[in-house]
Amino acid sequence: MKIIICGAYAIGTHLARLLSRNQEEITVIDSDQERLAKIGFDYDLLTLQGSPTSVKTLKEANTAAADLFIAVTPDENTNIVCCIMAHALGAKKTVAKVGDAEYAEEEIKAFYKNLGVDRIIYPEVLAARDINSGLKMSWVRRRWDVHDGALVMLGIKLRENCEILNQPLKNLCGPNDPYHVVAIKRSGETIIPGGNDELKCFDLAYFMTTRPFIPYMRKIVGKENYADVKNVMVMGGGATAVRAIQTMPEYLNVKLFEIDNDRCEVLNQVLGEKTLVINGDARDISLLMDEGIRNTQAFVALTGNAETNILACLTAKRLGVRKTVAVVENMDYASMAESLDIGTIINKKAIAASRIYQLMLDADVMNVTFLMQANADVGEFVAKEGARITLKPVKDLGLPKGMTIGGLVRNGEGMLVSGNTKINPGDIVVVFCHDVNMKQIEKMF
Repeated sequence: MKIIICGAYAIGTHLARLLSRNQEEITVIDSDQERLAKIGFDYDLLTLQGSPTSVKTLKEANTAAADLFIAVTPDENTNIVCCIMAHALGAKKTVAKVGDAEYAEEEIKAFYKNLGVDRIIYPEVLAARDINSGLKMSWVRRRWDVHDGALVMLGIKLRENCEILNQPLKNLCGPNDPYHVVAIKRSGETIIPGGNDELKCFDLAYFMTTRPFIPYMRKIVGKENYADVKNVMVMGGGATAVRAIQTMPEYLNVKLFEIDNDRCEVLNQVLGEKTLVINGDARDISLLMDEGIRNTQAFVALTGNAETNILACLTAKRLGVRKTVAVVENMDYASMAESLDIGTIINKKAIAASRIYQLMLDADVMNVTFLMQANADVGEFVAKEGARITLKPVKDLGLPKGMTIGGLVRNGEGMLVSGNTKINPGDIVVVFCHDVNMKQIEKMF
C-alpha cells in the first residue's frame, strides 16, 4: 500500500510510527528539512522536501499511485487544498485534518467530498468524545463501547482492595465468567495476558465485559466507594472544552474556568445556561474552594499547556477529586502524567492518528483506536465468509503472540470469547494487540 503523509509534525510522526509497523510504502512531504531528517532517521520511510500544495512536489512523490493521501499540517487550508490536488492527480483516498468546527458539519463534509476530500478529521470532536467517555464513570480510566454498548471495555487502575489480585487469570476468567482481562499495563510494560498471568496492585487493567455486569465489575475491583460524577470543573475554554461541554450528558453540572475575560463573554454566548463560566485561574486553590471543589467529582484540564494541566489535576486530586482528565499533547509528558497517577490522559494527536490509521485497513474493520496508556491497539473486525478466523475454535487458531480476542457481537448481542468459541461469518470481533501488525490480523478476517 502506498501512503503519502503531508506534514512531519506530531500527528504525521505518530502516523508514521503506526504505519511503519505494517511495512507500507510511506512518503512524508514537508517543507522543513530538519523535521524530515528526524522522522526519516526514526522510521523506515521516504522523505521529500517541498510544498504539499506544489503540483511538482506531488508528482515527484508519485501521488497518482497513492492508495491513501493524508494531509496533517497545522494549516487546515493547506490540508484541504493539497487533498483536492491529490485527488485530481489520481490518489485513491484522501484525508485532511482541520481545526474549525464548521468542517465537522455533514453538509460541509459532503461538499468537500465532492471536491475530492474523502474524509475530514477534526481532532476536537474526537477528543471531546473520549473526555465524555471518561466522565461516564468516575472509577474508570478509559471506557470504550463496542457496537452501541453491546460490549464494553473498561480500563481500571487496581488498588489494594481489588478482590481479584494475585490469582491466575485461568481461575478468574473462565467460559462462564462475565469478564475477560485483555491487556495489562505494569511498570511501563504492556502485557497481553495468558491464563497463568496474575493481576497486581497498581496495574492498569483492561477488562472486556457486557453492560449488565458493569456494577459487578465495580464491586470486584473495589471501586464501590467512588461517587458517580455529577459535578464537573473544566479548566480552559478552548475549542476542545466547548465541544466536550456541548456534548456532555444533561445531568452533569459544569463550571468552566477561563482566565481571558473576552473569551468568557464568547463562552457565555456559545454555551448558554448549560454551563457556569467563571473568569479566573483554576490553579487558584482558594477560588476552587469557593466554587465547591470539595463537592466536585471530576476535574478536566484542557488548556494548551501540558504542565499546567498536569499540575492542576494533581491539585484537584489533593483536594479530594476522584476523577481527573488532562489533555497532554507532548508524548513524553503523557507517560509522566501516567506515572503521577493522573486519571484519563487525552492526546488529540494520537486520537486523530488512530482514526486515520483505521482508514488504511479494510472497510470491514469498523473501528480502531490506540490505547496510548497501554501502547496497544484495539479494533472491531467483521468476520467474512470463509475467513481463517471462522474455520476453527479460538484455541486452535494459532493467534499471533501479542494478540487476544476480547469478545464478539452476534446478531446485536455482546458475547465474551473462550478457547472453545467458534467465530461465525458476520460476527463483529473485538481484537486487542500489542506489537502486532494490524494488516496481518486483518488477513485472518
